[in-house]
Amino acid sequence: MTAERVRRLGELAVPGFAIGVTAGLIAGGLSLLAGQPAGWALASLVTLGVPLAIFGGGYGVLMARGVFKPGVFATAGLYWLVAFPVARLSQEAGTSTLVSGAPHLREDLLSFLAYQGLVSLGFAIGFVWMHERVTPHWLMRIQDRNPDARLLLERYVQHAEMLWRAKQARRAARAARRGRTGPRRPARPPEPAPPRAAAPGTVAPVRDPAPAAGLAAPLELVATPPPVAKE
Repeated sequence: MTAERVRRLGELAVPGFAIGVTAGLIAGGLSLLAGQPAGWALASLVTLGVPLAIFGGGYGVLMARGVFKPGVFATAGLYWLVAFPVARLSQEAGTSTLVSGAPHLREDLLSFLAYQGLVSLGFAIGFVWMHERVTPHWLMRIQDRNPDARLLLERYVQHAEMLWRAKQARRAARAARRGRTGPRRPARPPEPAPPRAAAPGTVAPVRDPAPAAGLAAPLELVATPPPVAKE
C-alpha cells in the first residue's frame, strides 16, 4: 500500500475518528459530573476516546471499501456490538492502570461485556446518525483530491435519490387512492321538523308563503274554531 493510498484512506477516516474523540470527551465530562477526581476523568477520556476514535475511523475506511453502505444499520450494529465492549474494557483496564499503577478488571467480566453489548446498540444508533450527517459534507470538501471520496460521495447521492423516489412514489399512491374514492360529498342539511298542529281553541301563527323580497314574512293570526259537540 502506497503512501498516497494511506493518505486517501486516512482522510476518509476523519469523520468517524472525530466522532470517537467526541464520545471520549463526553465520557470525561460525565466522570467529572459524577464527582470523580480530575485525574480519573482525564484517564477515562483517554482510555475510552482513543479506542472509540480508532474504531470510528475504521468504520469510515470499511465504508469506503464497501463493507458498510449508507442507510444500512444492520452491519453497523454488528460492528459496534464487538467494538464498543472492547473499548469499554480498554477503559476499565486503562483507567485503573493510569490511576493506581495496576490493571483491575471486574470479577463478573462476562456480565460486564454482555451489558456493554446491549448498550452498544444505542451507541451505534447515535454514531451512524452523526456519521450520516457529517460525512457527506466532508466528502464534498475532499472529493477533488481524493478519488475514493468521490466514489463514496456518489453512493451517498444514489442513496438520497432512492429515498426521494420512494417518497414521491408514496405521495403518488396516496393521490391515486384519493382519486379512486373521489371527493367527499357535503353532508345534507337536516330537514326541518313538521309544524305542530295548534290545540283547539288557540291561535296559531302562519307565515306568508310568498313574502316580499328582503322583508321578513308577516305573521297572520288564524283562529281555530272550537269543536262542535255532537248531539
